[in-house]
Amino acid sequence: MLYQRSSQLFAEAEKVIPGGVNSPVRAFKAVGGTPIFVKSAQGAYLYDEDGNRLIDYINSWGPMILGHAYPPVVNAVIEKAKLGTSFGMPTALETEIAALAVKMVPNIDKIRFVNSGTEACMSAIRLARGYTKKDKIIKFAGCYHGHSDSFLIQAGSGAVTFGTPNSPGVTAGTAKDTLLARYNDLKNISDLIEGNQNEIAAIIIEPVAGNMGCIPPNKGYLEGLRKLCTDNDILLIFDEVMTGFRLAKGGVQELFNIKADIVTFGKVIGGGLPVGAFAARAEIMNYLAPLGPVYQAGTLSGNPLAMAAGLAMLKALNEDESIFKRLEEKTAYLETGIRKVLTANNVLFTINRVGSMISVHFDATPVTDFQSAARGDNEKFKKFFHGLLQEGIYIAPSAYETWFLTDALTYEDLDFTIDAIDKVSSTL
Repeated sequence: MLYQRSSQLFAEAEKVIPGGVNSPVRAFKAVGGTPIFVKSAQGAYLYDEDGNRLIDYINSWGPMILGHAYPPVVNAVIEKAKLGTSFGMPTALETEIAALAVKMVPNIDKIRFVNSGTEACMSAIRLARGYTKKDKIIKFAGCYHGHSDSFLIQAGSGAVTFGTPNSPGVTAGTAKDTLLARYNDLKNISDLIEGNQNEIAAIIIEPVAGNMGCIPPNKGYLEGLRKLCTDNDILLIFDEVMTGFRLAKGGVQELFNIKADIVTFGKVIGGGLPVGAFAARAEIMNYLAPLGPVYQAGTLSGNPLAMAAGLAMLKALNEDESIFKRLEEKTAYLETGIRKVLTANNVLFTINRVGSMISVHFDATPVTDFQSAARGDNEKFKKFFHGLLQEGIYIAPSAYETWFLTDALTYEDLDFTIDAIDKVSSTL
């Protein structure tokens, strides 16, 4: 495949946009080459500016769970736009989607909508600190919760790709209140709590990690976190920006039957538009202004176009729970096929999968945390990425990202992908 037009567009973008992109991982720094400029998308496919069709395995980093240009979402946005695009005032639509989200997700009474996953996680931390009257938080190496200052301490994905996990611009004062833990290591968490008695407001975690590849929690790990938080008056925050409404109708809380104190959302909840949200029990959420002392606001929060898209998406997922079963089956089918061809081609690998999230790591040892994810053969991944791109398959341009499947994928698409991986892996 040729990408001449994309190369021209990238050269033009670099003149007026830092690095030519508005989000760093898009720049292909981790894999080399020129980023692909998309012209349109439909169902499971991307169509780039050079006229190439690509089978999409990132799906806008997760939200396109039912495929690109999903008609109910598109139609909802079009009809709402005819009535006005922003008011800065309450609308009945906000209450409708809030009520549906609260109905679908366990253990939440109230939800507030914001404009991104970053904003949702930032607001959740502020709320936790205000509610507990404590300052410190614990996050995990390799987990990414957006680019708010508190979270850029050994964040995953893009932060690792660019070699600056502790970003310049984050003050020492902010960093000292963020304690760093190892994913899937309960003793490490217990030691941190013991060394910071009565100072920790919250533990925030991707309950299924997606920013160091897909990494599931070990058996009993989330239960252990829940108990440690309960015993030490610490709020447990599940960052379900990726997993919410994707791994199950009620997210990881439903999937693993674990109750979090605060949950953050993004991706699927916006149907592809810029939306985030955070939710909790009433006594916690009532600490937010205008009811309580913790301030959080946003001019475009609850934007009618975003709410219309999100409501259409949640309705579709709520009305057809077989979607999650189909996604599970398709992703399991893909996993089986990848395992078969990589083994046949004598490639060292590990595959992690939870539901419709999956990642391939070029290392034979189990990948359970940031340290083990970092052992993967990145040079091999680069060849793998570009080989698949030439075959018409688009995966995340970073070894530290999960793949997201969409229900729009057919089994013919999956077979084509497996055959392409067979061809590419034979050259690794």
